Amino acid sequence: MHTIQKYTKQVITVLVVVILCTACQIPTIDALETLAWEPIPLSTDSSVLDISFIDSDHGWLVGSESTLMETLDRGKTWQPRPLALGDIEYRLTSVSFAGQEGWVAGDPAILLHTTDAGQSWERAPLSPKLPGTPIVVAALGSGSLEMTTDQGAIYQTSDEGQHWTAKVQESFGITRNVRRSDDGRYVAVSSRGNFYSLWEPGRNIWEPHNRTNARKLQSMGFDADGQLWMLSRGGLLQFSSGGPLGNDVEWEKPFNPASNALGLMDLAYRTHDEVWAAGGSGLLLCSIDGGKTWQQDKTVAQVPSNFYRIIFINPEQGFITGRSGTLLRYVGPA
Repeated sequence: MHTIQKYTKQVITVLVVVILCTACQIPTIDALETLAWEPIPLSTDSSVLDISFIDSDHGWLVGSESTLMETLDRGKTWQPRPLALGDIEYRLTSVSFAGQEGWVAGDPAILLHTTDAGQSWERAPLSPKLPGTPIVVAALGSGSLEMTTDQGAIYQTSDEGQHWTAKVQESFGITRNVRRSDDGRYVAVSSRGNFYSLWEPGRNIWEPHNRTNARKLQSMGFDADGQLWMLSRGGLLQFSSGGPLGNDVEWEKPFNPASNALGLMDLAYRTHDEVWAAGGSGLLLCSIDGGKTWQQDKTVAQVPSNFYRIIFINPEQGFITGRSGTLLRYVGPA
């Protein structure tokens, strides 16, 4: 009996030590003291999925249920703009402008085009043999567009969609998310989060890469220098460690930016050093040292929504989108 009690005491002691050591690894996080974002009321319960601006004042947003809205005051107010699309409700996933010319893509497969800053929209032709559904569009100006589908097919047109050129020989497969860098590179996460692939101009295939840890990938994107960031399930964050993004991508050690960061969905850079990360239940984190330390913006914690996407038009204009018509606008530095 004495031996059993002694063994039980030893086990409890070990467990206590493990718990304390684990707690030491959970990062502490302070509250952000300044107001950086404000909620913007929208006359819709649809989820906002993307935003693009023509100039500093004039912008457009798209979302589920064929949502298309316009702002003329830097995003302080938004007005719905109806589309003559029949009885089908489209999930409009991407919008992009180059000057007065703009494009919108959505599901079921649809591509809209405007040459007058959105005052009128027309359907651009899409082949019924298109692999997948358009998910990301990048307006290049003068009738030119780069379009990516949810299966990783990349096409380019220079005559307003009348003719298309395939940029890759084989599609990627169903994707969870696709991001494009400013210099035209792409990173795509597989639908199950098991692996990711990279593509850059001049190559005709995607380069597949295994995920870096046991947790499935949530989303990926490019940082202020064109390097990669990675969010895995459970709020695990990881940055690539520099150098070329070819076959030999090197990654820094993964970490959790906060103990409550389990539901992180997206990350974006406002400046080279200021980084924002957002997720479920109104979770919003900020780092002003390039991702080394983090603070929580609790001023938006009461917003009853999950945050899906962070979009910075430029360092002075930013938005956070979410479900049920949630939209936050950037109002000042952290």
